[in-house]
Amino acid sequence: MNTKKKMKKKKYVNSGTVTLLSFTVESEFTFLDYIKGGTQINFTVAIDFTASNGNPSQSTSLHYMNPYQLNAYAMALKAVGEIIQDYDSDKMFPALGFGAKLPPDGRVSHEFPLNGNMENPYCNGIEGILEAYHQSLKTVQLYGPTNFAPIVNHVARYAAAVQDGSQYFVLLIITDGVISDMAQTKEAIVNAAKLPMSIIIVGVGQAEFDAMVELDGDDIRVSSRGRLAERDIVQFVPFRDYMDRTGNHVLSMARLAKDVLAEIPDQFISYMKSRGIKPNPAPPPYTPPTGHTHHTQI
Repeated sequence: MNTKKKMKKKKYVNSGTVTLLSFTVESEFTFLDYIKGGTQINFTVAIDFTASNGNPSQSTSLHYMNPYQLNAYAMALKAVGEIIQDYDSDKMFPALGFGAKLPPDGRVSHEFPLNGNMENPYCNGIEGILEAYHQSLKTVQLYGPTNFAPIVNHVARYAAAVQDGSQYFVLLIITDGVISDMAQTKEAIVNAAKLPMSIIIVGVGQAEFDAMVELDGDDIRVSSRGRLAERDIVQFVPFRDYMDRTGNHVLSMARLAKDVLAEIPDQFISYMKSRGIKPNPAPPPYTPPTGHTHHTQI
């Protein structure tokens, strides 16, 4: 409607009409909509057992077994693990190690269960993982090389089996950052980017983490052999940035929590959107049956 024309011409009705034949309303779903609808978040923890971490019997080692305080790995695992375990419904975590020689024959493995049970690598909560980690340090020999690809592919196999939106997988890698298989890891990440999966890398120690920043892909998307990753699925967090000067205490758990989980909701939503997966409706809140009061027999 042109008001100037209407004032000048008595017979003026309008300047044309638009007929809308169809339209669709797209709902924007949130991370919480999917969680409420029953999507399970599955966390897997992977710990770097390579020789670059130093001999666990020496105080300079990132794996130093000090009876009086947590080492760098245990501290990172406890701090980050307590943040992420709230999103995992059953609190049972597969916990794996990589880059060590295993008893009895000294075979090098890049995906061994911390609890020694290949059939059931699950640990009960973060305390269960810490216990299995300390047991592993007593039985395996730190070795190398530092290969990430086997552990990424390990979780990707599980993610590939459940692509209907009912589950989403998060791999937490704790490492000193000295990576040996960069090309293979990039290939594994590009393949994993098509799956319901994210990777959080927590760097411990004082090394330069240039390779980890490259895998993070915030500035330049990770690519392999001319293929770009479909999504950014890696989040890198240097643990030392959150420690006090003594290196024994986390300065701000809230800031660490925020940065560790910063990209997970968006990465999760980007997968669901790209596959056209909508959340299930949340079940109605539980209401106890009315009528007689039930007393538990003791």
